[in-house]
Formats: sequence, structure tokens, C-alpha cells
Amino acid sequence: MDIAKDVSKRATCERAHVGCILVDDKRIIATGYNGSVSGMPHCDEAGHDLVDGHCVRTIHAEANAVLQCAVYGVPLIHKDITAYCNYMPCLKCIQLLVNVGIRKIIFEDFYGKWNKEDIERLMNYKKFCDLSICRFERKSEGVFTLCGKMDEICTMLSEFSNS
Repeated sequence: MDIAKDVSKRATCERAHVGCILVDDKRIIATGYNGSVSGMPHCDEAGHDLVDGHCVRTIHAEANAVLQCAVYGVPLIHKDITAYCNYMPCLKCIQLLVNVGIRKIIFEDFYGKWNKEDIERLMNYKKFCDLSICRFERKSEGVFTLCGKMDEICTMLSEFSNS
């Protein structure tokens, strides 16, 4: 998780510094952070491009990690790949990760608001796609646990979104 946080330091939208690493058998195969489309100005240069309270100037970290695999010819399908993200991916990024065959997502912190319908959609990914999402919790320096079954994560998401 520390590596995902280090990758997030490259993010160019200060609203959230998000990092994602894709790992296959303890080997990092791709990294991604939220940043602008290649060749376009970044938020820290041009400001945010907000639509309904969301900055649309950037591509999400998870998408950039998957795109890095595509650009460099790294296959994702039929592998046991885990996505480590310092923030819980949004529903669209979870859809993207599931669609390329990633079935395990580990995150540390919540970000963004989730509505009831999207939380129900997330539960369907568990049911139909065998998706596992776990929350990484630091207990102390060097000590951590992975917690939360999918229904527990959805309950936490609902509570976080209502706070």
C-alpha cells in the first residue's frame, strides 16, 4: 500500500492524490495516478475542470494503470491480479478493473459519495463476477490487517457517504 501512496504523489489534481498499482504474484506490473490526458494542461497548471462537483480534467489512477498495461502489452485477463489503491475506486473504475479480469481490490481510505443504487450495483459485482474488495487498515508501523467482507464494505461506504 505504501507503493500506491508513493505513486499517488505524482497526481496532478490536488483534490485527491490517488495511486493504483496492479500486482501479479507479488510483482508490480503497472502503476497509475490521477492526471490529465497526455498533452493537456494539468489541474495544478490550469485549474480544475469541474462538472457536478467532479474534476473531469483527469483520468483516474485505476484507468491509467490499465492503460499502461495496454500500451506496453501486459496481458491482464486470466491472471490473478490484485489492484492496490490508496482510495476506494469509483464505480466506473471498479467496472473497468472487473472487465479486464481483476477480481481483487484492496484500498485504504474512502473517497467520494456513493448512492444506494451504486452500492447495490457493487454487491452485484460480488455476486456475479466473484469480486473481492478489502480495506487495508494500519494498526501500527509495519502492522496491518485486511478487513471487510463485501457487505461490510458496502455498509461502510453507505455510512461514509452519509457523513
